[in-house]
Amino acid sequence: MLRPMLRPRALPRASLSRYLPRPSAPSRPIFSFLRRKPSPDASNSKAQAPLLTEDNLFHPFSKSPFPAIKARGEAIKKLAPCPVCYSSSSACGHDHSPKAVRFECPDCGWPTHCSEEHWKEDEEHHKYCTRLHEANEDEHDLRSGRRMKEFELPGPQGFEETISFANWDVFWYTRGFPSMDTERSRRHASKLLTYPITIGGALHQYSGITLNNQRLTPEGSRSLAALRSTLHVPTGAPETAEATVGKPQVRIFILGARAESSLPPHVWEQLTMLFPSTHFHLFFIGPQVSLPKPKQSSTMTTSTPEPSPAPTSQEEPPPAKEEEQSQDGQKSTYLPNVYQPPTPPPIPSMKRTRSSLQRYGVPSYTVPYTPFLTITGMQANYADVHAQFQHTLDPYSDLFFFFSPGFGFPSTDSINPETGEPLLQIASPTEWGPVLPMLLASKCSIFVTGFSPTDVERDVRSLSAAPDVAGEFEWVITPGPNTFGSEKWEIADFDPRVMVKTNWGIWAIRGKSRDVQEHGKVSRFLPF
Repeated sequence: MLRPMLRPRALPRASLSRYLPRPSAPSRPIFSFLRRKPSPDASNSKAQAPLLTEDNLFHPFSKSPFPAIKARGEAIKKLAPCPVCYSSSSACGHDHSPKAVRFECPDCGWPTHCSEEHWKEDEEHHKYCTRLHEANEDEHDLRSGRRMKEFELPGPQGFEETISFANWDVFWYTRGFPSMDTERSRRHASKLLTYPITIGGALHQYSGITLNNQRLTPEGSRSLAALRSTLHVPTGAPETAEATVGKPQVRIFILGARAESSLPPHVWEQLTMLFPSTHFHLFFIGPQVSLPKPKQSSTMTTSTPEPSPAPTSQEEPPPAKEEEQSQDGQKSTYLPNVYQPPTPPPIPSMKRTRSSLQRYGVPSYTVPYTPFLTITGMQANYADVHAQFQHTLDPYSDLFFFFSPGFGFPSTDSINPETGEPLLQIASPTEWGPVLPMLLASKCSIFVTGFSPTDVERDVRSLSAAPDVAGEFEWVITPGPNTFGSEKWEIADFDPRVMVKTNWGIWAIRGKSRDVQEHGKVSRFLPF
């Protein structure tokens, strides 16, 4: 049956005009004179060109356009010895100290030798000159003012999207990060994310550390199974925010925290997005933990000044004075990283940041950043606050992380009374000596990272020399490379030839378990 075609009725022009967009006429509210006029600097800030272009990143330290890099070059010239002078004095058996570096290599821009003649004589410099050149450009690129797309972090993971922990490239792709088009972008992004993703890569159920590649031990498989039963939902259930109801809070104690405590909270939020059904509580505990800036700087600085490391004869004043001198137009200073890293500067105080001094009894703060992430920082040794946690530690929901703790380094405070030599930090009563036995007694997993193969081996060897630690632990993860270590070379100020990568390796232990066997009535008559 054919139906008649109905033609649309033509609307009059008056009614049609209601559906057409009208041109916006300029309006002037009656109280517009009270509004602030936008400053020309604010309108041009977004379109401001970077200070350095991609083809103009290399500058010798003494000719750098940034005062902080110039100050670092001056600090290196005061600390680093000339490698040619050092090798010649060692070969001849002379006791005089080698000359400090003064000459900047034209290929890498770092102060490397005392003179141009020694720079030409050095046959080993070409082995690390390329890395120094790379680090030079990275430092200038971070301050160039360009848009850092590698620091634009993604939001929550899709419901049916699985994250791969095979390597950095696959992780960034499956997690939805911007494309890392250059090696420099990879280095910047890996340096920023190495702390939270190292934790997530070790704990996740899809971690690359497995029994098949012999990185995970049978004892470690049971320990991680206990943690993953809290971190994840049962098989077949969706990992959503609603699944957090009824689950215990997962507490991660990061002991000896330094630079990781000054990371912005939104960087640590990336850890919670790997486990969408878990509420994390991060505890940064250590004498060098960054605390928030006081809200009233004029009154707080006179009454409760921020703690700062005591400057030695070779060190410059603390970073707080560094900013004041640079603002006054004087020569900016730089606090070199010599043996003991300096305390990071205070972190900005957030809206929900509150003091936890009354709760923990030490300088501390707590910020509930999101419903799934709470951050607490304590500027104290863990041994001073362990009594507040020892009765609540649970291997199913608690774990400990040490980022490059330096177990095998000699202590600067403790000396062995028998030999007169410094004790190792893992055995020092003022450092890690009393801490590790406390953690082993809790049976919680203890994860440790190192900045180089030598550092990992040094820390592992120190376990056998520590009292109450040797023979009292089981391996969870065997020592080896960390898939999510930083790819950026960190140069030592006391010797530019010393280069490391943050969180290069990882290993884990736990307290030794002793199974209780019940014997029957007949077993006492057996000969075995």
